[in-house]
Amino acid sequence: MSTEFYGIEWNGLGAIGGRFGDGPWTSVRTGLVGLAVVLLAGGGGWTLLLSGHTSHIATRTGNTVPIALAAVAEPAPSPIAIALQNEPLTGPPIVTEPTSPVEGLRISSQHWRRGGLGSNALVTFTLRNANRYAIKDIELFCAFSRRDGSHLTDRTRVVHETVRSRSRRVFRHVHVGFVNVNADRARCSLIGASRA
Repeated sequence: MSTEFYGIEWNGLGAIGGRFGDGPWTSVRTGLVGLAVVLLAGGGGWTLLLSGHTSHIATRTGNTVPIALAAVAEPAPSPIAIALQNEPLTGPPIVTEPTSPVEGLRISSQHWRRGGLGSNALVTFTLRNANRYAIKDIELFCAFSRRDGSHLTDRTRVVHETVRSRSRRVFRHVHVGFVNVNADRARCSLIGASRA
């Protein structure tokens, strides 16, 4: 056997065609051809698998049992998706509004004081409505705590008033309920509203 820098010459292959390869790229080309053959065979196998053909498997008793291979089917598009595909994209842009009236509401300022004999909580707050419609039945949630921040009690109140669209309104001394005499701080937030 003799060796060369770019190839190997074997006695068995010498009779067939001389040297095995014409250079260092021959083995790379051979590898690429082999890879292409493997990929084509794998693609064909996948095609058979996905086309729903039947195959046979061997059982422990030696008998073969036909099995149906599962076909992967794409779901049919909905009529709305088909209509949107075929409709040209012209016209004004779509503007989405908040899904809930509460998303367009915000309390911009708030404070509270005691009323009655010191056990009534009276809250004053300014409500801003950024929605394109008027809102009503505003549900207010207030959490009361001590001076050190420890939680005492919660109160909920529905204010049956209307706030016009894109405006603000001040609600003064709204009675939200009875609170602990040790309550020093209050923090109110909006939890509900409805369209007027």
